[in-house]
Amino acid sequence: MAREFQRGHKAKVSDLTSGTDLYVGVQIAGPGLTFDISCFGLDADEQLSDDRYFIFFNQPKSPEESIQLLGAQAGDTESFRVTLDRIPANIHKLSFTATLDGAGQMSQVGPGYIRIVAGGEEVVKYAFTGSEFTTERAVMLGDFYLKDVWRFAAVGQGFDGGLDALLKNFGGEVAEEAPAAPSHDAPPAFAPPSQASAPPAFGAPAAPQAPQPAPAFGAPSAPAPAPQQPPVHAAPTIAAPMAPQAPAPYGQPPQQPQFGQIPGQGAPPAAPPYGQQPPAAPPYGQQPPVPFGQQPPGLPHGVPQGVPATGAGLQAALQPYKEAATGQRWTSQNQQLMRVDLTMGGMPVLARQGSMVMYQGKVDFGYKGAGFAGRMVGNATGQEMQLMRCTGRGQVFLAEEGAHLHPIELQGDGICVSAENVLAFDESLQYEVRRIEGHGIPGGALFTMQFQGTGTVVVKTHGVPVVLPVTPTTFADCNAVVAWSSASQVIISSQVRLRRNAYPGHSGETVNLQFRGAPGNFVVVQPYEV
Repeated sequence: MAREFQRGHKAKVSDLTSGTDLYVGVQIAGPGLTFDISCFGLDADEQLSDDRYFIFFNQPKSPEESIQLLGAQAGDTESFRVTLDRIPANIHKLSFTATLDGAGQMSQVGPGYIRIVAGGEEVVKYAFTGSEFTTERAVMLGDFYLKDVWRFAAVGQGFDGGLDALLKNFGGEVAEEAPAAPSHDAPPAFAPPSQASAPPAFGAPAAPQAPQPAPAFGAPSAPAPAPQQPPVHAAPTIAAPMAPQAPAPYGQPPQQPQFGQIPGQGAPPAAPPYGQQPPAAPPYGQQPPVPFGQQPPGLPHGVPQGVPATGAGLQAALQPYKEAATGQRWTSQNQQLMRVDLTMGGMPVLARQGSMVMYQGKVDFGYKGAGFAGRMVGNATGQEMQLMRCTGRGQVFLAEEGAHLHPIELQGDGICVSAENVLAFDESLQYEVRRIEGHGIPGGALFTMQFQGTGTVVVKTHGVPVVLPVTPTTFADCNAVVAWSSASQVIISSQVRLRRNAYPGHSGETVNLQFRGAPGNFVVVQPYEV
């Protein structure tokens, strides 16, 4: 029986099926709407570094055919064949997307889904409706991603800009081209078979025919080449980023290189020819230090040359700071800013009061009280957290005093973090105050917060921390310790002082903690003492 996923749900592919030869079907439709359904093969940085792994109507398969576009069949608007054990090592994610071709927005779509079929049996299905979207024109439906093993995630993340915005998010670009004159020798564009006969069911053997180079994977048998057809799509050609080439100097014909310059060389000589003094103003046709019309440093490739700085220059200046939307629930925008998408996972977030710097969508913020017993424990241990509860459908951006933020995903395990180092966490996590016994400590003990369960906790640090494995000789200053694995044993070092500078010649160190535990335990220390 197929597992029904909600937005944000993830699972190992091995938990869904033992097979690696999979069928991916997408069903999406709306009145008067036309869709392009594609698959992006991304590298470890989630970028389209190799445009051969952008699978769409004009490029129906990857070089080794580990990803193939099969066309509409079995009630699916579009379908793919994915052979996970044949995907090359440089591809770490397959993102299946749907974009509008023409007018409209994703809020107009009817009920749809993305599903995975293995061995003729549907193993997982993520259903969605237009009510989950607003003005978006493109949406990431689901991902296969490599994290030790292949996993599948239901994403449902939209983009207002359509295919252009989606492609730029993956590091590609849209290269506009003038329409070519029709040629009778050109092959027809990639399109579903023109025959009216219904295709066989997925996994069924094809009718006996002459041997074909591609395996029959649930797709209709290839018909004879159809006569000349007009292209079914007029979308611009899509290309991955390419290394920019230096243009010829303004006013200089390419066939007339400068004195001392090799013909065809794109860049001019760094210095003027021997014996020639550099003029105050470069003469016409000679390469100036920064030639007019040359691609300036930092300008994105594909921007027309000579565009004023108020246009492309402004976009280039803001490009490094654009919002990062990865389709995950928690996304680091930079070292000091965290974004949480409340529409994914379907659970509220508890965050430190006042840590919200911006939000999008319909989000409600409420006070999260600890109760009388919680306040008493918090006051007595110093582990009281003033929290707010974030609910609704939207994205919330969190930060506090420029601290470095680190999302830590727990999957049934636990971590100990001091309350002052916690910025936010999923409400699904269980948390409690944990006591660390020790002699010679004021009050007789130290305290920390212990988080357990499945979810994410965002830890804040002063500066970039270091994570050390726990060994029998691991010691840390309690004022610099940020977190440690809950399975670690924590004891007090024998070199304990009640306060700094207790006597002349004192080292200045106060309480030290010693960590012990089995291999795999860790301790996190920040380059800062409270």
